[in-house]
Amino acid sequence: MLRIVLLAALAVLSIPAPAHESTGTTAPRSALPAAARGAAATVDAFHAALRRGDTKAAAALLADDALIFEEGGVERSKAEYVTSHLPADAAFSSVVASTVTRRMGGSDGAFAWVASEGRMTGNWQGRAVDRVTTETMVLRRVGGSWRILHIHWSSAPAR
Repeated sequence: MLRIVLLAALAVLSIPAPAHESTGTTAPRSALPAAARGAAATVDAFHAALRRGDTKAAAALLADDALIFEEGGVERSKAEYVTSHLPADAAFSSVVASTVTRRMGGSDGAFAWVASEGRMTGNWQGRAVDRVTTETMVLRRVGGSWRILHIHWSSAPAR
């Protein structure tokens, strides 16, 4: 399965996407091709569910065979993520503000990718948070809906 995900990601990542500049707001000017906008809406719905603490809604947007890479760790299925990091990710997202500053993506039929850059600021467990973030999501069309197949999150202290 991992081989299929990686091959799909490589194929989708080869689709050119126009660049765009950040607006500095929570909603960057979109340079996404029309075919990728539905996938991006799924990414946004996933983050909105995390901010609301709605882990059930967030999990519903993941494929059963989702693969999540986060800060060097790996969850190899939706079930593993739901029982490990999802609750903490929702708790964190509900108190730390996250802003998307740049986004690009593309789609090739049944697969799409959405890559976002951003910044997180706030307080978590008594500590200040100020980090720049990168996120890549690969999505697969299931029926008429997009499901998140792969997430890769990373962050670093803001300068």
